[in-house]
Amino acid sequence: MHFTRRAAFLALSLSTLASLPALAADEARYNQISLRAEASQEVARDLMIVTLYTEAQNSDPAKLAADITTRMNKALGQAKAVKEVSLSQGSRNSYPIYDNKTQKIIGWRERAELRLESSDFAALSKLTGELMQDLKMESMDFAIATATRKTSEDALFKEAIAAFKARAQLATEALGGKGYKIVSLNLNSNGYPQPFPRGAMMMKAAAMEAAPTPEVEAGKAKVNMNADGVIEVLQ
Repeated sequence: MHFTRRAAFLALSLSTLASLPALAADEARYNQISLRAEASQEVARDLMIVTLYTEAQNSDPAKLAADITTRMNKALGQAKAVKEVSLSQGSRNSYPIYDNKTQKIIGWRERAELRLESSDFAALSKLTGELMQDLKMESMDFAIATATRKTSEDALFKEAIAAFKARAQLATEALGGKGYKIVSLNLNSNGYPQPFPRGAMMMKAAAMEAAPTPEVEAGKAKVNMNADGVIEVLQ
């Protein structure tokens, strides 16, 4: 009987101790408020991206490949001479051409791409016009450069936190509190927009008519950062 009473007392003590964290958790949630603040900024699309390509067909796949390689090497040589522009070769693929009746291979078609990027719109526009004497344009897009994105993110980070603290202070005053402490805080960006495509007609016209390099306006993109968190108002 004595052993049974000691066991029961021990079980009761352990149960009481186990309930203490739960009570502490209940107290920690006292006077807690969820808040959201937002900071936004318009960021210039300061990176121009141009994709050019060449395409041809021939019954001899070796001659076709040699022709495409010659065109691409010439374009690469021209592009490398412009230091303000970075370049990379895009996809290159070939596929057979079939006779409609016999379904036999009667030739081959091959296509190769060249991708150009620069923050110097004038230099890239001029180069694009020159390359379009031999190549065709697939697309012209505008994006936010990596360095610009990082600078913008750092600024928005500070602004979002400041906005959250201002809202937390406002909530504290409305509840008659003496102060507050931040329980949790999460910062999330809505992400930077994808490259914005522009029509290539003006570049085609410039290449065909040997007109002066056209002015290019890339525009801006609005970027948001949200600060979601929980504060505890101190009484």
